[in-house]
Amino acid sequence: MKFIKALWNPKLRSRTISYLVVVAAYILLQVMMATGNLSRLFTSLLVPVTAYTVAAIGLNLNVGISGELNLGQAGFMSIGAFTAVVVSALLEGAGVGALLRLAICIATGALMAAVMGWLISIPVLKLRGDYLAIVTLAFGQIIMSLINNVYVGLDPKGLHFAFVTNTIQMEPGGKLLISGPMGATGVSTASTFTAGFLLILIALAVVYNLMYSRNGRAIMASRDNRIAAESVGIKVSQAKTLAFVTASCLAGAAGALYALNYSSFAATKFDFNNSILLLVYVVLGGLGNMTGTVIATALLVVLPEMLRFLQNYRMLIYAIVLIVIMLVSNNEYLRLKMQQLKTKLTRKKGAPANE
Repeated sequence: MKFIKALWNPKLRSRTISYLVVVAAYILLQVMMATGNLSRLFTSLLVPVTAYTVAAIGLNLNVGISGELNLGQAGFMSIGAFTAVVVSALLEGAGVGALLRLAICIATGALMAAVMGWLISIPVLKLRGDYLAIVTLAFGQIIMSLINNVYVGLDPKGLHFAFVTNTIQMEPGGKLLISGPMGATGVSTASTFTAGFLLILIALAVVYNLMYSRNGRAIMASRDNRIAAESVGIKVSQAKTLAFVTASCLAGAAGALYALNYSSFAATKFDFNNSILLLVYVVLGGLGNMTGTVIATALLVVLPEMLRFLQNYRMLIYAIVLIVIMLVSNNEYLRLKMQQLKTKLTRKKGAPANE
């Protein structure tokens, strides 16, 4: 009983709700798949939904908690994705099983994206506001352009690399892992919905533990008032770097999960539009609201596929739905009513009505 009360106290309530929403959705979807009530189309979307959810949770840490507008999240996803492709091929050649291979690829992709995030944060976090957004946007485009010109091959002699022009000479039995504009080809899939579900739980645990820690309070203090935070001894640049690197790490893990779900994909999949979509998921879910981010990402990833039967009109309807949601979520009257409803639901038993 004490454990339940501890989980439901005001400080941890949002974290508990996030976990419950994710676990309930996982159980429901597993039951639907087991009973044959989930179509092939929606089954194929489960791994992409989990991957985008993890990336959006990381971006919310960056935008909602740290207060820095990052438009390069898709770039970090691409780093994790193409790292996973190369590592997966090496592990497969060594006879490593699919589940262990997936775990190692996710960890490697997350690590590589975190390192790149740390390197990028050194110049980027010296900027603020629109300037930071423009630089992160440029970073994402640079990464995509570089990968579009990279060729990586694997044969019995090891890995071979070429840039701009494919000059790789491979031994018999070798294969091209990354083929410039064609992207990754011949990928051995390993991602599963269960792995994505576990990765979401890990992402939520990382973000919430950071938010409730001393470093998390420093990040939020730096967001609210940089000068006041510096005046009490908070190292603002260090706090923002921690948030940026953590968000990059989660994006890399999401990219690795996404990559090993498809036999082939191009670098253009992680372009500027993808970064904007991730930002839309975060904004519609609520800045700093991880539960909202999970729900909004799942709905908005699935919605275009639900409207596919409308063919040419589906993206128009999708855009209209986004506009309506934005208008409703920013309506002061509706927000006031929601706040009043929340107050009624959370009022302690026995408290007076006018408390």
